[in-house]
Amino acid sequence: MRSQSGDAWHGPAVGELVRGIAALDAAAHPVAGAHSIWEIVLHVAGWRREVARRLATGTLQPPEAGDWPAVPAVSEAAWEGAVAGLDGATEAVLDALATFPGVRLGEPAGDVRDPALGSGVTWGAMLRGLAQHDAYHGGQIAILKRALALGEAP
Repeated sequence: MRSQSGDAWHGPAVGELVRGIAALDAAAHPVAGAHSIWEIVLHVAGWRREVARRLATGTLQPPEAGDWPAVPAVSEAAWEGAVAGLDGATEAVLDALATFPGVRLGEPAGDVRDPALGSGVTWGAMLRGLAQHDAYHGGQIAILKRALALGEAP
């Protein structure tokens, strides 16, 4: 997924943006009222895992750990685990897509439109929405990095 790594047209991919950040910086809140980089990583990974689960099972529910999981006690090991979880969630989506029948992309995912749950759209729209979600939160991470003086944002 180019939203995770590679040559994304919109700028640095999420996985590239989070590499090399220290745990204390990832947990910081340099912008009042905004989520931390760590919170965003957990949120993005959770929704990626949920979309992978949906593709595999055909059922829709909120992410297992919730929409905005709590950041654990701050440590480099915990932060590295969060970044590894983001990578793993990406692989889960790609694995689920490998077996998802392409002819189903135009079928509805869920019967009722619920924007918070992402239901009531087609499977293809859900996947496009996941890419949009990644790009949106990648932009937030880039702004937070700039606020933390961790390098130039794109």
